[in-house]
Amino acid sequence: MQQRDWAGVFPAITTPFHDDFSIDHEALGKHARWLIESGCVGIVALGSLGESQTLSSDEKVKILETLRKALPPSTPLIAGIAGLSTPDCVALAHRAVAAGCDGLMVLPAYVYKGDWRETKAHYSAVIGATSLSCMLYNNPIAYGVDVIPDQLAELAALHENLHAVKESSGEVRRVTHVRARLGDRLAIFAGMDDMILESIPMGAVGWIAGLVNAYPAETVRVFELGRDGKMDEARALYEWFLPLLRLDTVPKFVQLIKLVQAETGHGSAVVRPPRMELVGAEREAALEVIRAAVAGRKAL
Repeated sequence: MQQRDWAGVFPAITTPFHDDFSIDHEALGKHARWLIESGCVGIVALGSLGESQTLSSDEKVKILETLRKALPPSTPLIAGIAGLSTPDCVALAHRAVAAGCDGLMVLPAYVYKGDWRETKAHYSAVIGATSLSCMLYNNPIAYGVDVIPDQLAELAALHENLHAVKESSGEVRRVTHVRARLGDRLAIFAGMDDMILESIPMGAVGWIAGLVNAYPAETVRVFELGRDGKMDEARALYEWFLPLLRLDTVPKFVQLIKLVQAETGHGSAVVRPPRMELVGAEREAALEVIRAAVAGRKAL
């Protein structure tokens, strides 16, 4: 994969589980094919929404193998690379190559939050481990590590195969800052669901999306309308979508997005411990938002 391919809607795909918490590979393959048939460009697996922290290394590789077999050869498959140690992440990057992945989305190390010298070394080791095209995932809200534009420029200068950044700081100003600092050197992706229409005019060319797992056609439509400058049409659809998109920005986003999938008939609400499915008043409040959105979509 070359830099020119980093554009469009890439679902951060969820990991479906059976009731015993084993991975439902049949459902995973079917879901991935539906997302691509609905207009998505590629698939990002093993991210935060994919519950990567709960998966063993072997499970991660089997997920990648399932997706590679399920998807057309021309469809980009991106592996999320994260772990407790740098050597573990490097090893997973090598296994992603063997599994047929086209690119890597590289996260900071779990748990330990290093200074820039340590963070830079971790990212460099993983990005430099293969020749695959890489996207740096910057999510200081979730991971406590913020790669600012000057630091991003350092990594881009070191690694020709660093082609994109998933920007999840929640600040549209960061999109403009990255663009000002690096120009077209990196493709900028919106990494939070409720910031895409704000980000596209500022220079974002792609969207790593979450609610796309339940509403892929609508996600692609919002993106394409925004990209093509049809902002009145884009806003009409975006305003309907926003109550759901905001479910992507809270601590229980995995449970919430999987609940949306279950309610729309496109997945299961089962999550792996330590996460637990929503219950009681919390679940009812979420269902009220979801069902209002479902009804609103029919009205549109």
